[in-house]
Amino acid sequence: MSPNETTPVHHLSLRSVLEKEKLNDTNFLDWYRNLRIILKVEKKSYILDGPVPEEPPANATKSIRDAWTKHMDDSTEVACLMLATMIPDLQKDLEHHDAFEMLKQLKEMFQQQARQQRFETVRALHACKMTEGTSVSSYVLKMKSYIDQLERLGSSIGPELAIDLILNSLSKSYD
Repeated sequence: MSPNETTPVHHLSLRSVLEKEKLNDTNFLDWYRNLRIILKVEKKSYILDGPVPEEPPANATKSIRDAWTKHMDDSTEVACLMLATMIPDLQKDLEHHDAFEMLKQLKEMFQQQARQQRFETVRALHACKMTEGTSVSSYVLKMKSYIDQLERLGSSIGPELAIDLILNSLSKSYD
């Protein structure tokens, strides 16, 4: 077997992460994070960035037609992966959508869940205060994890504000 023929086996083992816990009414953010990880490894994450482009005209170059065909094939594969890793009720609602549209619908359905998680993350970030004797590096990593979580939830904090929040939360000995 050539190296290219063994690659899908590696991908299948990663896909088992999604299959282990199917998308349901309570785990969209975890499922979506795992989906992005898998698609990144498979070099198909671009499928979730926008709709499938229009089919090129018949007189388009072979490379343009090949790129469009690859995009269509990847989109179909991602949509099937998404459907296969969700509960039947969601499958029924979304089975006629392509991957990008499916994700758009899911984000609308689960935006309240994301809003709640964003609120809890902001609350935890603002409540963080370093205590004397705590390791600065582990504390900064904890704060960075909250900031990264907000980024994943669509609420980006710029680098300067992030630094200010971290510096402001350090113990008095760092004044």
